[in-house]
Amino acid sequence: MPLVTTTAVLTELFHLVLKRKRDQQAAWRMLRNGRVQLRSMEQADLPGLEILMDRYADRPMDFADVVHVAEREGLKTILTIDHDDFETYRIGRNAKFRILPARTR
Repeated sequence: MPLVTTTAVLTELFHLVLKRKRDQQAAWRMLRNGRVQLRSMEQADLPGLEILMDRYADRPMDFADVVHVAEREGLKTILTIDHDDFETYRIGRNAKFRILPARTR
């Protein structure tokens, strides 16, 4: 199953690897080979994004795109290093995300 992401996440990725040509090349390979599929955000998605950002105002979201896309497409597994936030966020109102890689203690 391919990974799903948004352009906002790709912006962060390329910002992180900006100075490391080898990491940039690896990111581009991953995108070109189809292992990662982009999901778009449309004007119709904006109200849902605003609702999510309001719901989690006590834990400000940079942009609610990943949580929104997960809800919209029925995804329950998140690949992230941001465990603190994604342990708080919910799919719908109650379902927790399955977070990979698992938190190391």
